[in-house]
Amino acid sequence: MKKPELSTLWKLEADLGCNWKAIREANQGTDAKLLKLQTLLQVDKKSIESEDTSLVAFGSLGRREWTSGSDLDWVLLIDGEADSNHLRIADQICGDLETAGFEEPGRTGTFGNMAFSHDLIHRIGGADDTNKNFTLRMLLLLESVAPGRDDAYRRVFIGILSRYVDEDASFLTPNGRATRIPRFLLNDIVRFWRTMAVDYARKQRDRRGESWALRNFKLRTSRKLLLASGMLVCFSCRDNASPELKELALKTGESAEPLVTHLKTYFALPPLEVLAISAILYRISGDTIKSLFTSYNQFLEILDNPEKRAELNGLSTKDVNESKLFEEARRIGRVFQDALTKFFFEENDELARATRLYGVF
Repeated sequence: MKKPELSTLWKLEADLGCNWKAIREANQGTDAKLLKLQTLLQVDKKSIESEDTSLVAFGSLGRREWTSGSDLDWVLLIDGEADSNHLRIADQICGDLETAGFEEPGRTGTFGNMAFSHDLIHRIGGADDTNKNFTLRMLLLLESVAPGRDDAYRRVFIGILSRYVDEDASFLTPNGRATRIPRFLLNDIVRFWRTMAVDYARKQRDRRGESWALRNFKLRTSRKLLLASGMLVCFSCRDNASPELKELALKTGESAEPLVTHLKTYFALPPLEVLAISAILYRISGDTIKSLFTSYNQFLEILDNPEKRAELNGLSTKDVNESKLFEEARRIGRVFQDALTKFFFEENDELARATRLYGVF
C-alpha cells in the first residue's frame, strides 16, 4: 500500500513559480528506500511475509520525506492467530535491516518489535489504551506505509477507521441533509498532538537535554504537520465529500462504508499532499502557500545536511542561544506556524469556523 505521489503539491509548485527541491529529493529518497525494503522482503519472502503479517514503516518513510539522516521506525503488524514464530520473524527483520544499513528505531520501545491488531482496533481510550498503543494507532493513520505484503496492514487500517465511525453518532445532522465532522476520530488526533508535546517535555527531562534542539525543530514542523493534515482529513468529510458520502447523509442508519472509504482514501495520501489539496479546496492565498511549503522545504534541507543535523542533535538547552543554526531552525518553525495560522484561521471563513468549533472546543 504505497502512498501516492505528491501530484497536487507539484502543481502548486509550478503555478507559484517555487522550487521545493528538498521536498522533491526527500520524495525520491523515499522511493529508493522503499525499493530497498521491498527487495529485502522479497529475498526473505517465505520466512517473513504472510497474509497475517505486514512490515509497517512510520516516520519520514511514511510521510514520503526520507532524508540522509532518517532512521527506520517499524513494527511487525500481526492480524491473525498468535504464533510463537512471530517473535523469530521480528528478530530476523531486526537483523536484516541492520545488515542492509538502516538506522535502528528510537529507544522508546514503541518500534522495532511486534504490534497486534486487537489492541489497535479495540483499545481506544481508557486505561488499556497505553501511550504505545495510542501512538501506533495514530501513526498508522497519519504516517505509515507497508512496503511488502500489505494484507494485514489494509485490514487493520480499515478496522481502525471502522471502529471510529461505528461508535460516532454525530456524522448526520438531525434532518439528514449534510455530513458532519467525525469527532471521535478528530478528538483522538488532537489528543495525539497534545501527547506528542507533553512527551517532548518528558524526554527533555529524561534525557537531560540530549538531542533537545533537533527534537524541538521536529516538533515545530513535521509533528505539527501531522496535526494539520489529520484535522484536514476530518474536515474533508464535510467540505470535500464524495457523491457517495453525500448520499449517505440522506440515509440515517445506513452503512457507514462510504465514510470509511473516504477517510481511507485521504489518510493514504502523504500529509503534504493533504495540505496541498486543502489549500486549493479552501482557496488559500499564494503567499500563504509559498510560506507554508517553502519553510517546510527549508526544514528538510537542514535534516538532509549531515553537518547541520549533527550540530542540532548535539545542542543542549544551554547551547542553543549561541547557535546561529538553531536560530535559523527557530525562524523556520515560526514561519511554518504563521502560515498554518493563516491557513486555518484567517483565509477561509468556513475552515476557520470548523477549526475553532471542532479543533479547539
